[in-house]
Formats: sequence, C-alpha cells, structure tokens
Amino acid sequence: MKKSTILNVIFTAVILIAALGLLVWQRTRKPAESVQVQLTYGDENTVTHMPLDKDETYTVDTGYLTVTIQVQDRQARFINSTCPDHVCENYGWVSVEDQQAVCVPGHAVLMIVPAD
Repeated sequence: MKKSTILNVIFTAVILIAALGLLVWQRTRKPAESVQVQLTYGDENTVTHMPLDKDETYTVDTGYLTVTIQVQDRQARFINSTCPDHVCENYGWVSVEDQQAVCVPGHAVLMIVPAD
C-alpha cells in the first residue's frame, strides 16, 4: 500500500474517532440543575419562562399563530403548531442549555437557558 493511502486511512480514522467522541459526550452530558425553558416570540420578542421540573403543557398565542409546548422529564418540545408545515414539531426535545427549537411561521424560539 502507498504511503499516501495509509496516511489517508489514518487521518480518516482520527476524524471519525473524534466525531464519535463528541457525539457520545453530547448525548451523555447531564443538564445543569438550574436551567429553565424560555420561549421568545412575536414581533416584540416577548419572553416567557417555564420551569423544567414541572411536567406541563403550555399553549401560547405568538401573535402569528398558536403553538403548544410540552415540558416533561426535564425536557421541552413543540408538540403542536397551527402553521402549515409543522417543522418545529420535528425538532424533538431540548434538554440542555443552549439547545433550541424554532417555529419560523410563529416567530417563536424555544430554548433552555440558565434559571434566574
């Protein structure tokens, strides 16, 4: 085998191992104890906070449409939107600080932030 081919294989292996390590680290890190859900919405960038430690379903009129957010097991997600495409419902759960899900037609951003 040529030296350049061996170097390419080694380089590819190192990149794959690094990517796998980052993926495992991201999936296994635990959420901080003092975080909450923040929903920012509408033209005025209205901010609503929701506790992560209480399982609840919230319905919010963003001024453009209505979105429903589910908080369960220290995670949050969009579960319903009155928009035509429902992309935000496919974002899944957000559970660690700085993760976010966005409903573009509803002008709404759901994210995990430090608690006040």
